[in-house]
Amino acid sequence: MAIKAKQSLGQNFLVDDNMARKIVECINPCADDIILEIGAGYGMLTRLLQPRAQKLIAVEIDQRLYDQLLTTFQYAENFELIKTDFLKLDLATIHCSEKIRIVGNIPYHITSPILFKIFDHRGLVKDLILLVQKEVGQRIVSQPGSKDYGILAVISQAFADVKMLLKVPPTVFQPRPKVDSALVRWTFTESRLKKIKDIHFFKSLIKQAFGQRRKMLRNSLKEYADKTSYDFTRRPEQLSVAEWIELANALL
Repeated sequence: MAIKAKQSLGQNFLVDDNMARKIVECINPCADDIILEIGAGYGMLTRLLQPRAQKLIAVEIDQRLYDQLLTTFQYAENFELIKTDFLKLDLATIHCSEKIRIVGNIPYHITSPILFKIFDHRGLVKDLILLVQKEVGQRIVSQPGSKDYGILAVISQAFADVKMLLKVPPTVFQPRPKVDSALVRWTFTESRLKKIKDIHFFKSLIKQAFGQRRKMLRNSLKEYADKTSYDFTRRPEQLSVAEWIELANALL
């Protein structure tokens, strides 16, 4: 483990065995799972996941770590290693008969791009379990009326059932991040999604409204105010996910 983290890649390696085991128990890999791991790093999670999955696909952009992982898992028949930036990986090229599970300790500065990429390919994914900044995790699982409730909460909860599984201290990483972390799970479901008439419009409406979250909807969405009898004196954070879906459908 002498490889030094690159700040440019946002690397904070998980180095604590006990925490790695706790995380994998939360993931609960099964013998028929196809698991894709974003940013395998030193392989702390990889070595625990690989024996328990049908197939483990690890994505690692750092050539130094790629070479180390290639050596470590060279005899594992159910292991595939891809050297690329996850944001450039075409998930549709991963041919599986079943939906995949995605896990990872991701660079925190690209959390939103990673999430929205996976949301766009949600039909291929069973669930998603990520280590994220604790504050971001709190936003994802937040409820209407709270200061944390916003774009990530509404879109995450429209597509999936979300849950914070673990709070993770900086001490289990090397180098130690300056923030606390959390393990969050998205279990993708059609229960709310199938009610949305136009996904693209739904997402753009959410982003427009929360772009001016302190304003009433009659100001942030003023071009739609005369298209519905909906109460536009409310603020974005006061609407539940179900109400956002209803409003988006009514404005089409």
